[in-house]
Amino acid sequence: MSKKSGRGKPAREDRQVIATNRKARHNYNIKDTYEAGIALMGTEVKSLRDGHASIVDGFAMFSGHELWLENVYIPEYGYGTWTNHSARRRRKLLLHRSELNKLRRESEVARRTIVPLSMYFRDGKAKVEIALAEGKRDYDKRQALREAQDKLEAQRAMREANRRGKSVL
Repeated sequence: MSKKSGRGKPAREDRQVIATNRKARHNYNIKDTYEAGIALMGTEVKSLRDGHASIVDGFAMFSGHELWLENVYIPEYGYGTWTNHSARRRRKLLLHRSELNKLRRESEVARRTIVPLSMYFRDGKAKVEIALAEGKRDYDKRQALREAQDKLEAQRAMREANRRGKSVL
């Protein structure tokens, strides 16, 4: 089943990923995710189309009634002139008012923050996937690593047993 765009044509579901934040899933427990538009300048879009961006250090915070993306690095466009942008400037996130209100309420809870997970183009528009996240403690991170390592070891044992034709149980 395909979604319809405004004129009855099927909407493209492809995402042209620009940057991902893999550290976010290690450092935070993801509670909820949202897709937000980004208010960008022309040279920022051109730089993103070249595939250059880093969202690893990024976070979002409220200023008044607006949500702003902070500390995201989009390098200056190589062929830009005096109209070039600053690489680490604040960028406004575009969300519905109800989503903003919900995010504000949830982010005021202790240890919760808003982090970007990925930046991509969808239907020619720059989008960012943000998450309401709760910071993990060190022992939570160690436990997650231990579980992942145990899972890998179990998969290896199953694979070896299947190669030899023996039953694991």
